[in-house]
Amino acid sequence: MLIKAKLNYLKIAPRKVRLVTDLIKGKKIDEAQSILSFVVKKANEPLLKLLKQAIVNAKNSFKINESGLYISKIIVNEGPKIKRWRPRARGRAFEIQKKTSHITLVLDIQKNIKEEKKSLLTNEEKLKKLVKIKKIVKKEEHKTKTKKEIIKPTFNKEVKKVFRRKSF
Repeated sequence: MLIKAKLNYLKIAPRKVRLVTDLIKGKKIDEAQSILSFVVKKANEPLLKLLKQAIVNAKNSFKINESGLYISKIIVNEGPKIKRWRPRARGRAFEIQKKTSHITLVLDIQKNIKEEKKSLLTNEEKLKKLVKIKKIVKKEEHKTKTKKEIIKPTFNKEVKKVFRRKSF
């Protein structure tokens, strides 16, 4: 079951907000709240507020306990730009764009942890399997080659003078 919460017209550039949202994407709610409380960015306060709003939505609307929730998606889109002008030399004016962002937070119920552990391999196990496969392939390639292919052929040692000092 997906629980959504939206925040529109946040007066922070989406590029800066994405730095913080990437930290909490896919985390449990407790972890995400602790990360957001210690991040030293301007976007952490509105994101923490949005996360709390999503938790309250889950409790009131769907009667779901917050311990089983995790952040499945966070989408940060660009909102409208507020345009201002700055005076420059010789009567010119340069445009300043004050960017805004729209944030959509999606919570989901966590599946059984045992099933996920069985289906997902750790990185170390994946690396071990890859190394074993590569060793097997190398052994098979070495067996199929003949002795003539393994020994590198030597080149003719005819010297050809192209320049005065150097020979090729």
